[in-house]
Amino acid sequence: MRQGGSLVSNSAFATRPGAVGNPPEHYGNPFGEQRALIEGRALVELPDRGIITITGPDRLTWLDSLTSQALSGLTAGESAETLLLNPNGRIEHAMRVVDDSETLWLFVDGSEREALAAWLDRMRFTLRIEIADRSDDYMTVGSFGDALDVPVAVSRGVPLVWSDPWATVVRGGHQYSRTDAHPATSWNYRESLVALEADLSGFDAAGSLAYEALRIAAWRPRFSTEVDDRTIPHELDWMRSAVHLNKGCYRGQETVAKVHNLGHPPRRLVMLHLDGSEGALPEAGAEVTLGDKTVGAVTATARHFELGPIALAVIKRGVDAEETLAVASDVGPIAAAQEVIVPTDAGREANVPRLPRLGGVTRG
Repeated sequence: MRQGGSLVSNSAFATRPGAVGNPPEHYGNPFGEQRALIEGRALVELPDRGIITITGPDRLTWLDSLTSQALSGLTAGESAETLLLNPNGRIEHAMRVVDDSETLWLFVDGSEREALAAWLDRMRFTLRIEIADRSDDYMTVGSFGDALDVPVAVSRGVPLVWSDPWATVVRGGHQYSRTDAHPATSWNYRESLVALEADLSGFDAAGSLAYEALRIAAWRPRFSTEVDDRTIPHELDWMRSAVHLNKGCYRGQETVAKVHNLGHPPRRLVMLHLDGSEGALPEAGAEVTLGDKTVGAVTATARHFELGPIALAVIKRGVDAEETLAVASDVGPIAAAQEVIVPTDAGREANVPRLPRLGGVTRG
């Protein structure tokens, strides 16, 4: 999986009492911070984010034509998520977007910042758009719900807040998960831009470990952790929030449609419930095995305040969902029970009648 690369900056929260790490992973109570964050009582600093803006009258139709989501009708203040795919349908970039009526604000993982801005700038041609990297102008913070009165930056009267659409299947999207109780149902996460000089000292803080545990429990994919150079959206169930299956042509659309309608994704995202008896937590990239065969790799791990040790992993599609897997760690293999996100038979959604083989036709 992609190794984090990120914006390298000193954390504004690193001097807070109890802060461990820079930026802080926690402040001495990781489980309590998870509760505070998910209940809307704390915010988390996100210095590993980048901000790119696209300004001009052609911005929405242009990005719509390049990426997987329908964006041409986006209204001021509305949030969306879209993916830039390569011609073979593999994910190259993921963008969280908000429009202010004149400028489209892209919230991206810091590892994408320079490459994505450069690629977009090359694709402008003669269109009426301008690309800018605004990452150094703002701080990004994450929170849940709207109870916290965060001093959000405003552009043209629009608060620069991206509300995550992961809680529901967006129009034109598709969910492969078949559970009746998807863990994202109550996922009301948002990312906000605040001025660098903004005073956030009055807000309780949660560390990055708290956010990561909640994200894993909600099965929420992220570019810098779950995506590698082979990933297609179907494998991560990212069709539910970032792909519009009925929009016009865009790069990689043929693969998206072919796998969804006629084929199966070669791999699938799974949440693993890890045996915690040894007290060890595998690292991202740890091999996932079934017997003596390697069937995948862990993308992210955490200790959740209710679920215990958990992980996201990308494994081969054909691995039986009932099998107990093993994850490599410093103390030896750790048993891991699967919770299915993308089923083994995901895809092949088109109702295409099967034609009989010529050899099977009865001749009169």
